Amino acid sequence: MAQTAEKTFFGHPRALFTLFFTEMWERFSFYGMRALLVLYMAQYLFIEADKGKDVWGYGALKGGIEHFFGPVSAQALSSHIYGLYMGLVYFTPFFGGIIADRYWGKRRSVYVGGILMAIGHFLMAMESMFFLALLFIIAGNGFFKPNISTQVGELYPAGDKRRDGAFTLFYMGINLGAFFSPLVCGTLGQKVGWHWGFGAAGIGMLAGLVIYHFGGKHLPSSEQKLSVKEVEAAAQKPLTKNEWKRTWALTFMCAITIFFWGVYEQQGNTLQLFADQSTDWNFFGWEMPSTWYQSFNPFIIFIFAPILDRAWAWQSRKGKENTTAMKMAIGCFLGTAALIVMFMGAKSIGDGKGTALWLLGSTFMLTIGELYLSPIGLSLVTKVSPTKIVSMMMGVWFLASFFGNTVSGWIGALYDKMPKDSFFLLLAALGFVPGVMFFICNKVLTSSLNAEDDEPAPKHTGKSSSGVGAHAEVTV
Repeated sequence: MAQTAEKTFFGHPRALFTLFFTEMWERFSFYGMRALLVLYMAQYLFIEADKGKDVWGYGALKGGIEHFFGPVSAQALSSHIYGLYMGLVYFTPFFGGIIADRYWGKRRSVYVGGILMAIGHFLMAMESMFFLALLFIIAGNGFFKPNISTQVGELYPAGDKRRDGAFTLFYMGINLGAFFSPLVCGTLGQKVGWHWGFGAAGIGMLAGLVIYHFGGKHLPSSEQKLSVKEVEAAAQKPLTKNEWKRTWALTFMCAITIFFWGVYEQQGNTLQLFADQSTDWNFFGWEMPSTWYQSFNPFIIFIFAPILDRAWAWQSRKGKENTTAMKMAIGCFLGTAALIVMFMGAKSIGDGKGTALWLLGSTFMLTIGELYLSPIGLSLVTKVSPTKIVSMMMGVWFLASFFGNTVSGWIGALYDKMPKDSFFLLLAALGFVPGVMFFICNKVLTSSLNAEDDEPAPKHTGKSSSGVGAHAEVTV
């Protein structure tokens, strides 16, 4: 809900920049830890654990995974746990959204989530608490992620054309944090010590909480005026026929993206291993940390998000802009092309080390694909979801990422069992499927998203009115 007499900064409410910097630091902490996670497990923690080092829950978790998948190497085990962790990070927002909608409210949920995540990052400094630390981060993200994003949408009234631009800025805040985190946390982790990198991630989360607290005066206060009974009463009001139609269309679109996330999240898993093991990062005698590779994705977003935003705005004025579903199809096809590049690179390099251009070229295409799909989804959720379940539907969006990340862990476990070129060809095929589904269902989905309420409600044209801002995950 927008404020009646708002003070603006660069044409947007000041509260947008509170949310921008809060999310930037939270993503710094999240992606800083992610940059190190697979390398830490595969090259250090699980190797030592097999030698008898006490990591709480290691034996039980490894035994459970091997019960379903058979004996696993340190790399395969790392991939399974990475997939489970990243999946659960996106699973818990579904419940965090429900709790915020019905009981706590968004602001309290953001505080709780941020504190839990900070505790988790600092627990990473103790090897025996590794899995407990992951659980804290998973739970904290469930409260934080859906409720910070939906607050952006609440800053603008229905039909306000600044909304998509606001999500563009917010999405760039996500990627600003994601850009710097591998440079800081990755370098500390690889060059100084693993725990220094994880500690820096924890400090980033605390910085985000401080900014959110002191910038809170700029945020809308409407939700604080509602009692728990009032929130529950609103939640019990049944959805209209057209609200259900939009909700089911949005849910179907979220489900299709599962395949895309299964491919996309290899960036922090097998693509990071490829960067570390099969890519030459020596430049004029200086060995660049392989985790810096993960800064390339947000760097490309900085450059091309505004370009796509302007291009889509121009298309919209000409009446030639693609529908939301068609944009998502294009994003998936670009992801497929990115993995075909990796297939050719792996075939060319073989068992040695090759130029970083293969990896960077693939990541460039995958990132453009992300811009056609990920930011579109975030804005779509806030625009077409019924007001009383908007946080829950944001959770549904992240729930698709849960399944996608879980799948990415299963597939990533094949990395050291298959020829590398065959592995990347498998990923390309997986990314092609959702593109075809979006293409085929384009007209039906667009019609459903346009379904209007009996009461006045925001109208969605099936197109994002100013481009990239129509979404995050940001990154994560």
